[in-house]
Order: sequence, then C-alpha cells, then structure tokens
Amino acid sequence: MQSIRFDYVWLDGYQPTANIRTKAQMLKFESFDGNVDDVPIWGFDGSSTQQADGHNSDCILQPVRVYNNPLYDNAYFVLCEVYNRDGSRNSANTRALIDDEAGAEFWFGFEQEYVLMTSSGRPLGFPDGGYPEPQGPYYCAVGSHNVEGRELIDEHFHLCNEAGIGVSGINSEVMLGQWEFQCFGKGAKRAGDDLIMARFMLYLLSERYGVVANIDPKPITGDWNGSGMHSNFSFDYLRDTGGQAYIEALCQGFEPFHEEHIAVYGAGNERRLTGAHETASIDQFSYGESNRAASIRIPIYTTSHDWKGYLEDRRPASDADPYKIIYRIMETVKIAHEKALQAI
Repeated sequence: MQSIRFDYVWLDGYQPTANIRTKAQMLKFESFDGNVDDVPIWGFDGSSTQQADGHNSDCILQPVRVYNNPLYDNAYFVLCEVYNRDGSRNSANTRALIDDEAGAEFWFGFEQEYVLMTSSGRPLGFPDGGYPEPQGPYYCAVGSHNVEGRELIDEHFHLCNEAGIGVSGINSEVMLGQWEFQCFGKGAKRAGDDLIMARFMLYLLSERYGVVANIDPKPITGDWNGSGMHSNFSFDYLRDTGGQAYIEALCQGFEPFHEEHIAVYGAGNERRLTGAHETASIDQFSYGESNRAASIRIPIYTTSHDWKGYLEDRRPASDADPYKIIYRIMETVKIAHEKALQAI
C-alpha cells in the first residue's frame, strides 16, 4: 500500500463571483493510475462556502477530473462538482448544466487575462502614488522596464503542463503587470476544467511569490486596458463547412441573446466594456472580421481558411465562470445555427 495525496478543488457559492476552494487528504492505494472513478467522494461544510445552511450543512464533493500534482511526489489534484446531501445538484454547480453529448463536438479556447498586484493593491511595476509610462511597450514585451513577474508566469506555465492542465500559451498584456494564459480543450467541459485548474495553480504560486493574482475586469481606472477572458469556440459545422454567408448569419443570430450573454459574462464587466481599450460597448452587439472592438471577432484564421474555423466572443470578463460561458454559447448556437442554415 502507498500513501497518495489528493487535493480536492471546487467552486464555492459566493456571488457574483465564485471562489476556488481546496482541501487535501492522504489515501492508501495498492496502485493508482489517475482514474477519476477510483477517487472517493468527500464532503465539506457548505455553510462556510455559501453552499448550504448551517442546519443542513454537509455538501458532497464528486470527483470529475484528475490531474497530476507536480508540487509533490505521489500527489494529485481532483477537480470536483458539488452536490447537496440528498444527491441533488448544488445551485453553485454550473458545470453540471453542460450536456456532455451535445458538447462533444464543441471546442473551446479561453484567453485568461489577469494582473499581478502587490498587497497594497497596485499592479507590479506601478510606482507608489503614481503611474508608469503609458500603454504601448508592454504587450508581448521583454526587458526589466516593460515586464513584471515573469519568473512566476514561467513557473505557472511549466507546472500547468506538468500537471496535464491544457495551458497552451502565455504572454504579457497591454498594461504593465498584466498577463494572459490560454487554455484549449476539445469537448465542452475540458477547457472549462483546465481554466479553473490553471487559476487554482496561479493562486497557489501567488502565495509563494507574495503577490495577488487579480482577475477583476477593470482593476485600474483610467487609460488602462481592463482584463477579459476572450472565449474562442467552434463546432463541427463551423470547422468543416462554414462559409461566409453562414458565419455572418450565425453571428447575427447571437444578437437577440446579447443581454443573456452579458448577464453571465462576469461581474463588473460594465467597467470594462466601454467601447474603448479594444472592447465593444456593453449596450450594443457587433461582429466583424479581425475587429477587436467587436462583440464577436471573426479571426483571420477563419477568413483565410475558406471561412471555416472558429469565432472569438470578446465580451466575457476575466472573472467570468467558464462553465456559464460554455453553456450560454452552446444554447445560443443551438438556435443561431438553425436560423443561419435557413438564411443561406
């Protein structure tokens, strides 16, 4: 028998933005090959996480995906869904809303922007009581005057890949101290799972480095970019058939549901979606080729591949729940796809 460490990870019930929670236990196994079905359910005090009342506080952690834990030997991270004591879905369990069968053909890629900040609430590199040089030299930059926190970022990138978390890329962003990582997954839930786990890994590392990983959509007011979570998506017909008329009709089909999307695209997004700083207005829906000031951008990859590929929804905020984004996009595609086929 060997002792194996399992760190259980889940989203709590805080509103409007859920927090990531974790607890660990050591379990004895003859052998363990990473099969999620072999990981036992566990419980926690839901009254301490806004997921249950004190008089009926036990909640269930149902393992749904296992990752390597590269921080320790014989250790794993266990992503969980939360259920109530009677086995019903906890209201904070947004992952369970996504239909696995319908989501099998969907691919999602999330671009998670965030800002590394000091404990005093200032982005790394911002002088006390003042501001650095205006935006311009910081995006995808190199050099001590243009980049802050690279050691943490590189370690995060490395550890995510060691863990099997699908972080496919990183770059510094437009504001000093701002960074981005990208998560990609085939199957609706995979990219959402990896996004949550990548956030979790970032928060763990921020403890070591003594910084705050801030995902507020507009952490610094003024002439500074906010933080988004651009959501790229595709499905079978969009990848395999597409066509300019179809894609334009599909984008038009998103417009009637603009308010429904904004409602689940993150808290504080009105401070970010102003029509400035590479955003569309929160009050208006738009789309366009290579247009980063549109609600939905039609990427050059898609237009240069016979109008087949993927689309980028640029509206989600950096603090959004990826499962809510996935669910809402899938629901809209279900209707917009049929209308687009009729239109062409």
